[in-house]
Amino acid sequence: MDEEIRTIISLFFEGLPKIVQSFDTSHDDMDFRTAYIIETDMDGKFVLKLADNDFEFPEKIAVWQRTIKEYRKLGYYCPRIYGDKSGAFPIVDFHGHKCVAYAEEYAPFRSAEDRFTNINNQSDTLYDSYKQDIWQMTARIAAQHFDYTEYPSAYCLFETFCPSDKTDEVLENALNWKEYADTLPVEFREQVGRIWQLWTENRRALEKVYKKLPTSVFQADLNPSNILINDEGGFVGVWDFNLCGKDVFLNYLMREVHGVPRICEALKIASEYYQFSGIEKDTALMMYRCLKPLWYIRVEDLKKIGNDCTAIKAFLDETEQMLTAPIDFQEYMS
Repeated sequence: MDEEIRTIISLFFEGLPKIVQSFDTSHDDMDFRTAYIIETDMDGKFVLKLADNDFEFPEKIAVWQRTIKEYRKLGYYCPRIYGDKSGAFPIVDFHGHKCVAYAEEYAPFRSAEDRFTNINNQSDTLYDSYKQDIWQMTARIAAQHFDYTEYPSAYCLFETFCPSDKTDEVLENALNWKEYADTLPVEFREQVGRIWQLWTENRRALEKVYKKLPTSVFQADLNPSNILINDEGGFVGVWDFNLCGKDVFLNYLMREVHGVPRICEALKIASEYYQFSGIEKDTALMMYRCLKPLWYIRVEDLKKIGNDCTAIKAFLDETEQMLTAPIDFQEYMS
């Protein structure tokens, strides 16, 4: 154990520490993250996390800590976050980085991803197994309308999540779609322009009403690696609040679900625990048209088509239909 990590551990724990395991979860030089599973003779087992990036800092971690408490109050397990011995989240020197440090309770549960590792169509299986639990939980959080922070979730629209972001993620993906679509054969230029106009007009209309939509504070990353289940396969809660923040519930729900049938299903489940407002019902189709037609998956799928003009035309027709076809989301929001 090197001296730097020993010194950091001493800020949090009284007992004699033993490193059980370490993880480097860095994404690049601008997003350094590492974690250590620590066990001491006095404190038990914890996860010590160190991060040097522009979206993890003491004030933000305090929001995660509060949000975890709120999820737990509603009966969902989330590992508690702890500060150092003084309760703070200190900035420490570690391997050439200035890192914020915090401790997390060691979870006694496995992620759904771990449990379903060897199952075909894992995403579909997980969705079908836990959709009722996931949307019940999320709707109950939405119904609280938490407003104790202005930090947005990573799913935010019309604002950026962190200083390094140039735009929100939805606009970034749409601009990537337009950049690639402009390279398609000239015969598609008119339709590409029409799709882009439909999308931008819809986005502008949504922006005018967006701040009137109800919000709460969400965990904001319901992927299979963050869904926690017990030994019997039952849903117990979530972890990983790194993307946590304030968000519009309708935006959050549609960002987490793919395909119109599943969006309708999620809305119906949520409506049992959350009363959708009139403005949410009026805005649902507009939200769908902003989020889904030019999403990054659509960009990648368009690129995969290559030079097959018949397939390109079919894809663009589908995209245009997504931006124009009526969908009665309100039916599922009552």
